[in-house]
Amino acid sequence: MDSPAVICAVIGMVSYLFGSVPWAYIIGKINGIDIRRHGSGNVGATNVMRVLGKKWGYLCFLLDFLKGLLPVLAVSFLVSRKIISVSADAAVITAAVAVVAGHIWTIFLKFKGGKGMATGGGVLVAIAPFSFVCCGIAWIIFFYATRYVSVASIVAAALLPVSSYLLSWTKIWPLADSIQIFLLVLTLLAIAKHHSNIRRLMNGTENKFEKKK
Repeated sequence: MDSPAVICAVIGMVSYLFGSVPWAYIIGKINGIDIRRHGSGNVGATNVMRVLGKKWGYLCFLLDFLKGLLPVLAVSFLVSRKIISVSADAAVITAAVAVVAGHIWTIFLKFKGGKGMATGGGVLVAIAPFSFVCCGIAWIIFFYATRYVSVASIVAAALLPVSSYLLSWTKIWPLADSIQIFLLVLTLLAIAKHHSNIRRLMNGTENKFEKKK
């Protein structure tokens, strides 16, 4: 298995399956419900917190976050130790794309998963931690200012390519052009996955976040 193409294919397959584990659905089943039939119906941490409370919501966020973080870190480690012979950028991007795709289009739920924010956050910590901090601060500010998770998520996503470019340009956290392009695609995908939220925001029907105690 010395071919870079084969190695990347294996990385992609394993990362996709890892990302496909639907933790929100599993947590719902542990509590005797199908999370897809409650709240917003989204298979993600925000809906779990809204329906089942903050304990389960935080657990779901952590598990989805680790889905994004661990495969990218593992691939980076294997490449740095020369355990696998493939370009570091190619391996990282393959793992990142596959794990986010697994979360959004999970094979275990007929290719209908979550919006990828927590999993994308895990990927971002592994690839561009300073951008994660910038986006995280923006998310917190806009969430507490509006109480709309969707607004906070969209703003944070939009800030991602801007912050990554500026941090790379200033040499604070240099990134290859291929990584920059991936982050831009990740931003566009995240915003696209919020199309229903954007429509409800424009119609004034989006629900503000009120978590269970």
